[in-house]
Amino acid sequence: MRAPCDVAEFINDRPISTFQLRIVALCFLVVAMDGFDAASIGFIAPAIRSEWLLTPTALASLFGAGLAGLMVGALTFGPLADRVGRRTVLTGSVASFGLACFVSAFAPSLPVLVALRFVTGLGLGGAMPNAITLTAEYCPQRRRSTLLTLMFCGFSLGGALGGVISAALIHDYGWRSVLAAGGAVPLLSVPVLLMLLPESARYLVLSGASAQRVARALARLGPAIAFDETQTFTVRDTRPRGGWLPVLDLFREGNARNTLLLWLTFFMGLMIIYLLSSWLPTVLHSMGFSLRAAALVAALLQTGGVVGAIVLGVLMDRLDPCRVLAFTYCIGCASIFTIGHTATPALLCLAVFVTGCCISGSQTCISILSASFYPTHCRATGVSWASGVGRLGSIAGSVAGGVMLSGGWSNSTIFSLIAAPALAAALLMHRLARSRRGAASACVAATPKSAASCRCSRNDKR
Repeated sequence: MRAPCDVAEFINDRPISTFQLRIVALCFLVVAMDGFDAASIGFIAPAIRSEWLLTPTALASLFGAGLAGLMVGALTFGPLADRVGRRTVLTGSVASFGLACFVSAFAPSLPVLVALRFVTGLGLGGAMPNAITLTAEYCPQRRRSTLLTLMFCGFSLGGALGGVISAALIHDYGWRSVLAAGGAVPLLSVPVLLMLLPESARYLVLSGASAQRVARALARLGPAIAFDETQTFTVRDTRPRGGWLPVLDLFREGNARNTLLLWLTFFMGLMIIYLLSSWLPTVLHSMGFSLRAAALVAALLQTGGVVGAIVLGVLMDRLDPCRVLAFTYCIGCASIFTIGHTATPALLCLAVFVTGCCISGSQTCISILSASFYPTHCRATGVSWASGVGRLGSIAGSVAGGVMLSGGWSNSTIFSLIAAPALAAALLMHRLARSRRGAASACVAATPKSAASCRCSRNDKR
């Protein structure tokens, strides 16, 4: 009888194909739409505030609703994807946030817009973690970090485009046009995703799909691939499932401490990112920048995120990824502090760009890192719950920004406080590096048989 084919090893042993690059490109598109939405709401906030005469506290409810939806969507749709499939949840999420965002353009009042932002957030919360998971499960281990980094750069690029497009649309057509555009693109992309995006082959094996269906999925990796009718498939990292609570698996097999450290770092990073993306244009406008100039300067945050993610992705393939991120968060802490303590426009722009490189870039890479923490049967849950818990930080950041601006706090005080979570993230990453190094040392000390099956090695081929 023919030996079962391990899906992960089969993907790892083959060169990267056009089919895999297409998956990266499609998921790049999904996270770019997420990044556009996350950034554009901050860019249109000053215009909404002026039209509806809102206080910063009232405006904070608009940010908080979208972020609350993101959190609920991530916590809900990640485990659902481990049950019904990554492709199904991903395309459904894109359709839902596109429709809700488009309808938001016609909101007659703040309460209606807040409700629609929550629904938009639900879809966004389910889209990004599943885009990461699906891409990771089709990428060979030797190039996984690079391809995931490039894919996730869509978020920062979408955010940067959000600033440029918002500046043009607000000036000519008003803030509602930004929401209409942000909803129309996802809706138009849904048929493309349904036609071109495959289901994860690893998920198909674990869900009990027929061998023929798995074979068809893997055959798309190259024109010369063919399986006979007797071929069966397996996934090496199969583990018993935690019933209808797969989140419990994130704390098993020695993962509890690392999971908590990862979640806390997500919390700190997203607190900073959403506080800045939500309120930086408003702060710059209050400093005398025009709405257009404020949007363009704030877009440097996302542009820096693209550059930083690419550089950090290369460094993480060569050095201890947790130590790379710890050092980067330290630089980000200094650059955030600089934003609040300079009156020189050129230095301000540089500080915003460096902050994007270090904070947004690190957030991209830690999201990629989370995909390597867990086995296939709970990977979508692990990625989405890290993101979902991190959304608590984004909510806290958005609300804190409104409180600080309403209280009339000085820019130097505000940005000094924003720098503190970056320092905390650096310390958490340093602790995670020590934890993972200790686990790897335990693997080296194990017998050859147990070392071969140990799941905590940095070279784990999951």
